[in-house]
Amino acid sequence: MPKVSEDHLAARRREILDGARRCFAEYGYDGATVRRLEVATGLSRGAIFHHYRDKEALFLALAHEDAGRMADVAAQEGLVQVMRDMLDHPENFDWLGTRLEIARKLRTDSSFRAEWQARSAELESATLARLERQRGAGRLRDDLPTETIVRYLDLVLDGLITRLATGQSTDDLHGVLDLVEASVRRP
Repeated sequence: MPKVSEDHLAARRREILDGARRCFAEYGYDGATVRRLEVATGLSRGAIFHHYRDKEALFLALAHEDAGRMADVAAQEGLVQVMRDMLDHPENFDWLGTRLEIARKLRTDSSFRAEWQARSAELESATLARLERQRGAGRLRDDLPTETIVRYLDLVLDGLITRLATGQSTDDLHGVLDLVEASVRRP
């Protein structure tokens, strides 16, 4: 049996993730059945689950990938820029609409909650580090703990994701993000 190259395996995982992202975006977490994942990826369940233990592992791989990308932006430009990117390019974040279903799983499934929190920690760490740098440079308000500001920004992010996921108007949300940004700056 010929040995499969790492490049081929990486390309296959990418193919699976891209198809799964589309499937989760269209059908949500619960609606992304194995059959629908097969159709979206063009691969058999055996091929999909050879690379990912189960649907949850596949979903968490997407979450980790996106958290990493968002963490990179947050580390360099801040969490508000991540939100601006969501407004400017919602097609790159459409699967996050499943976050409404995730909220239910976070409340009811402790093992999923632990995995999700581990995958989300990267974005929170990047945000916290950037805010600490901003505080050190005298640009961040100093009357609140940095962790409180991170929680505030996280709540705004959750609200933005909910608004995008439910198809509500995003008119003038850049103005809202300007307000959010001004609210965390040092006067």
